[in-house]
Amino acid sequence: MKSLRILPWILAGVLIGLGWLLPGWSRFLLTLALARGLVVLGVALLMQAGLVSFGQGLFFAAGAYAVGFAMKYGGVRDAFLATALGALAGLGIAALTGLLLARYRGIFFAMLTLAFSMILYGILLKAYTITGGTDGLRIAPPAFLGHVLPEEHAGIGQYLYTLACAGVFLYLVFRYLESPLGYAVRAVRDNEVRVEYLGLSVSRVLYLTYLLVGVMSGVGGALSALSIGHIVPELAYWTTSGEFVFVALLGGTGSVFAPFIGSALFEFIRTYAYKYAPYTWQMLLGFIMLAIVLFMPGGIWSLSTSIPRRVFGWRWFWKPEA
Repeated sequence: MKSLRILPWILAGVLIGLGWLLPGWSRFLLTLALARGLVVLGVALLMQAGLVSFGQGLFFAAGAYAVGFAMKYGGVRDAFLATALGALAGLGIAALTGLLLARYRGIFFAMLTLAFSMILYGILLKAYTITGGTDGLRIAPPAFLGHVLPEEHAGIGQYLYTLACAGVFLYLVFRYLESPLGYAVRAVRDNEVRVEYLGLSVSRVLYLTYLLVGVMSGVGGALSALSIGHIVPELAYWTTSGEFVFVALLGGTGSVFAPFIGSALFEFIRTYAYKYAPYTWQMLLGFIMLAIVLFMPGGIWSLSTSIPRRVFGWRWFWKPEA
């Protein structure tokens, strides 16, 4: 069983190799999937506590616009500094909104997160002189350690950088779920009253989790902005937040890998669906969601446990259970 611990390293090697082997458009989709996967991972982490957020676009847009403002008004070009600013933007907003949201559960939590996201959307839309309104802001190609990569290498550079950031947060979340605080998060979902009787503050547990989610989502927004090269207010719109919830359900919450698998599937499915059915691609996604709910309520990741168990009689080792 210890030998299975090398599987994450094998997966990392495969993903690095794919960055060099895949055509540019596929590599770009994988880059977006990794960046958005960080936001989806935050949604899945909140689901561990029994909470559903319909406002992750709040942090996603905050991280992206932090990069946009830094480049437009501060002349920042370094990718590392831009990502750090995105993380700080997500952390700051989470620290403020979390003071209120940590007190609410269920539909009230979901609606409040949606409300905060739509408030930011309205601000970004109306403050045209600062944000560019519906025109958005252009993001210049980032520099890595003071060097702007040539155009032919910019795609692979951004992909490897996004992959490294995703790997760091994937490991941090895995360690978080295996820590006492991570177990407390799942205990809150199962029985909040008993957690209080044990002497733990439920609000503090959820607040700390919300801070981590805000940082991850802010980084995801920053990486998306650097990859796409353009940001618009729709990043904070409710449909964007709904997509993150959709992907979380698509991938499942049985592992820290699941959100990234779901994100990659979603990006490719949406691309091909829009190509071959440009007027009905949303309906196709609806059918996929219906099939997931009916036949795989645990998401795509549930196949990684059911198939090995049925074929080989063993369970997948990497499983922070939802």
